[in-house]
Parts: sequence; C-alpha cells; structure tokens
Amino acid sequence: MKHNSFFWASYADLMTSLFFIMLVLFILTTVMLKRQVDEIEKVKEATEEQMEKIREIENAVNEIDTTYFEYNQEHKKHILKIDVSFDVGSSDIENIPLDIREKLLDAGNAIRNFISAASQRYGVKYLLVVEGQASKDYFQRNYELSYERALALVKYWEQYGLLFNKDECELIISGSGQSGSLRVEPDVKGNSANQRFLIHIIPKPGVIEQIKLKKQ
Repeated sequence: MKHNSFFWASYADLMTSLFFIMLVLFILTTVMLKRQVDEIEKVKEATEEQMEKIREIENAVNEIDTTYFEYNQEHKKHILKIDVSFDVGSSDIENIPLDIREKLLDAGNAIRNFISAASQRYGVKYLLVVEGQASKDYFQRNYELSYERALALVKYWEQYGLLFNKDECELIISGSGQSGSLRVEPDVKGNSANQRFLIHIIPKPGVIEQIKLKKQ
C-alpha cells in the first residue's frame, strides 16, 4: 500500500508539473502571437500610410502652373502649352522667336517653383529629365541632335539664372533620337511634331508624372 501511495503521489506531482509547463508554454505562445499580430498591424498601417503618401505625391503634379501646362487625358500627362519650332536639323534655340523663348523661361520657372514647393512639402527629392526627340527621318545624327536640343533648353534656362536646387532636384539631360516614348502618330519621316522636348518629373523613389513639351 505504501508503494502504491508513493506512486500516485509522484504521478500527481508529475501531472501538476506538466500542466504547469503546458500553461506557461500556452501563455508564452499567446503573448508571442499577440506581439506578431501587433507587428503585422503596425506594418500594415505603415504600408497604408506610405501608399497614401505616394498617391499624394503623384497627385502633387496637378499643382503645377496651368498657365503653361494642361493635362492630357489620353496619355495621362501634363503638356506644355507652347509651340516650339527649331529649324530643320538645328538645335540652335536662338532660332526660336523671342516671345516663345520667354514663355519657355516662364515655364522653366514654373517647374522649378513646383519642385521646390513639393520637395519641401513632402520631403522628396526629384529627378528632372529634359529629353530631346527627333522626327523619324533616319538622319544619322538624330541622337546627337535630340540631345543638343535638350541641352540648348537647359543652357537657355541657366543663361537667365534658372538653376535647380541640387538638394531638391537632380537634373539629367538626354536625347532619345527618333525612338523613345510618347511619339506622335503617324511616326514617319516628315512628322515634325516629334521634334520636341520631353520633360520628366520623377520623385525619388517612384514616378510622379511626365510633362511633354509640344512640337519644336
């Protein structure tokens, strides 16, 4: 009888210990799961806030001066309301009438003002890409010509003190020749509407918008 009593007492102690261990493990698991759920909720909330900020930054380009820009529903882009015309095969901006060049300068100031205000408001640095294009006439220097047109615009801006704050904006000059995006159809030889500028305003990180300057 004493052996049986000792056995049952030990068995009861063992079961009690096992129950206690299981209870502790259950509590720890519950606490850990709760922490994970809280972390997931925090990440989800942060992601939603980030997405909302991205949408807000993307929509910010609508604040650009409508005196010089209009929204193109088809391409979902803002287009400069200035007709620019270089001489055929030329990148000399002095060949553009003075009143048009003055409008280009005003439009550049509008871009700078927008970037400065948006950068300070959202804490985002922008990438400004001035891209030249050429008509599809298979001229051997179309890439060089398109780059030179973009460079001519930037130099013209700089000539009149229109500089972009490096802390707010990184400026890139490029030429896509007779390729690139947003080509005016029919994209064939003689369509001078593709002899133009494209200006891309891009936040870091992410794409906000793209601004197209009409026929040059």
